[in-house]
Amino acid sequence: MKKITILLLIFTSLIYSCKNKTNEKKILGKVKKETVSVVPKIPGKIIKIYVSEGDIVKKGDTLALLDLPEVATKVEQAEGALFSASAQYDMTLNGATTNQIKQLQSKLLGTKEQYDFAEKSVNRIKNLLTDSLISKQKYDETYAKYMGAKAQYDAASAELAEALKGVREESQRMALGQKDRAKGAVNEANVALKERYILAPDDMSIETITLHQGELALAGYAMFNGYLTNTASFRFTIAESEISKYSLNLPLSVEIPYLKKSTACTVTSVKQLNKYAEMTTAFPDFEISESVYEVKLTPSNIEDAKNIYANATAILLK
Repeated sequence: MKKITILLLIFTSLIYSCKNKTNEKKILGKVKKETVSVVPKIPGKIIKIYVSEGDIVKKGDTLALLDLPEVATKVEQAEGALFSASAQYDMTLNGATTNQIKQLQSKLLGTKEQYDFAEKSVNRIKNLLTDSLISKQKYDETYAKYMGAKAQYDAASAELAEALKGVREESQRMALGQKDRAKGAVNEANVALKERYILAPDDMSIETITLHQGELALAGYAMFNGYLTNTASFRFTIAESEISKYSLNLPLSVEIPYLKKSTACTVTSVKQLNKYAEMTTAFPDFEISESVYEVKLTPSNIEDAKNIYANATAILLK
């Protein structure tokens, strides 16, 4: 009888022990990664897409190529304006050429001959007017021609003097300003033209491609969506009665079932979840009146984050 009693006690103890192990709940969580959307700045037709869904790309890799005909035309216009402004500025620095000086000298000589002749004609006709041999109208006509010849001579003299002296400093600065403005327009157009290449903003995985070759990509519309590969973290929902066990910078371990390995982590944030918030942990054990918190853990080695899929299951090791 004693032996039977002892056997029953042992059997009951084993059943109770197994039951406790069975009832012990694992703290399950999810792997989360930062999402990223790649959008064009300038609308254009898609010429080619270089990636597929599921690809892992590096920062700066070309994801797609757009056709931007309007921008290419602006580049040509800006380059033409820069060429013209540069020539204008060079002309203000170099001044008049030798041939231009000779032309101005010849022009001055011609106007000087006309001016001398007109002056002599006025002096002669003035004496005739004094003797009343000509009318006042005739004298006025001759005097007007004289004044016109004098004005042309003065203008030719000033033009030659300016050519010999060189262009004014103000004109040079104005020409330089126009050249710099044209250069800025060229740079702006070239920057816009580079936007035909859609580049990866960071190391990322391509999850979805929303547009295809031949379609129109609008500015601000997401062409590619994915996850940043170096941003994996583990999120667990913890009840208020258990949250005191988790403090910032606390070292813990997380197991990834599908990888069959554990990763060293550190608690990087603890925040309260609203009642209607999505709970990361499946079937969290808490009372209805309790608050719940999300504990975020980050891998101690960033390399461990690269090979973990987003939304995979994680187990918090105690």
